[in-house]
Amino acid sequence: MKAPLVGVAGMTHLGLVSGSALAGHGFEVVCFDRDQALVARLERRDWPVLEPGLDSLICANGARQRFTGTAKELASCDIVYVAPDVPTDDQGRTELSGLTALIRDVAAAMNSEAVLVVLSQVPPGFTRGLGLWPSERLFYQVETLVFGQAVERAMKPERIILGCADPGAPVEPRYRALLTAFDCPIMPMRYESAELAKISINCCLVASLTISNTLAELCERIGADWAEIAPALRRDRRIGSYAYLSPGLGISGGNLERDLGTVLSLSETHGTENGLITAVVRNSRYRRHWALRQLHARVLSRVADPLIAILGVTYKENTRSIKNSPAVALIHQLIDFRIRVFDPAVRPSPQWHPGMTVADDALACCDGADAMVILTAWPQFRSLRPSELRGRMHGRVVIDPGSVLDRAAATGAGLEHVVLGAPSPAQPQQ
Repeated sequence: MKAPLVGVAGMTHLGLVSGSALAGHGFEVVCFDRDQALVARLERRDWPVLEPGLDSLICANGARQRFTGTAKELASCDIVYVAPDVPTDDQGRTELSGLTALIRDVAAAMNSEAVLVVLSQVPPGFTRGLGLWPSERLFYQVETLVFGQAVERAMKPERIILGCADPGAPVEPRYRALLTAFDCPIMPMRYESAELAKISINCCLVASLTISNTLAELCERIGADWAEIAPALRRDRRIGSYAYLSPGLGISGGNLERDLGTVLSLSETHGTENGLITAVVRNSRYRRHWALRQLHARVLSRVADPLIAILGVTYKENTRSIKNSPAVALIHQLIDFRIRVFDPAVRPSPQWHPGMTVADDALACCDGADAMVILTAWPQFRSLRPSELRGRMHGRVVIDPGSVLDRAAATGAGLEHVVLGAPSPAQPQQ
């Protein structure tokens, strides 16, 4: 059978990475977006997202991957993915109108015998409720995008979760040929199960994170060290070596919040118990202020007119996303204090803090600071030498929730190094 021609509609993060991965597996891919300015940007190799390996992947794809702003070009495709990022508001609520409109436009342009695949994350019931494509050629495929690791996961998925009208029926031959090229288990299930599967995965992740956060805080108070405990948990087969056990500053990025909100909404609609999810949300909101609490106790309540250095504003490394970023939240909370900020990928906005200054590099950011906070684990921050930081700073407090700096070296340099889940260093007496 001839390899199917594939279309991908929606060239934001998910669509661009997914289309590139399909071309990387040898398929000819037509990448469509209605935004002509975005298409022009893509054609000049100016990617709208930061993802390790994306540029080299698209370069290697060559003529197999092309960009277009003309929907009619999808008419020649055997399979069309609809894959724009679905926006969420500050409360994690999903806005589906743009996705629904795009699906309608794409379906109108497609060959009537083609396969339509929804890849964007949607709530249970969405795909079956579309009613605009024959069910035997309409699928929902669970996206596995993780910011900063998207290319690797798209090229080598752990499994493909596939929503179908009838999971017992054979998958359409052209689509099956595409899926088998990824050489991983294919798990067909009904639409609603697949739509809920992605949410279930994220709920399990945030439950593990919440447990880690709860116990890590206890470690800080009683002299235990979560970094010593977590490896023992990973050795338990019931938990596993890949368990999500790193404590953090609450849930950020947008997708996890959306899924928790979806579960709470479905639970209220159908009258199911949701105490665990409610507790997860409450814990996340509490953890968001960990760095501020540490700063207040160690610096803000002790030092007159302190200067605070903040390294990193993106919600995690290897992305430009600041969605629900703990750093941006902290900057807003420090509105009455002097701050200096640096991030290697994002220029901080003056609207975040009227008195904020922006540094050109990490070391310059720390010059004369009474305290430094490392809120994004960018690889380049790991190479910072604590002894040099101590020499540049006016104070010695380093709030480093993710333990980016070497802990022994930081302590040896005389820094008051504060890490999530580790015994808190003694504070000097006033």
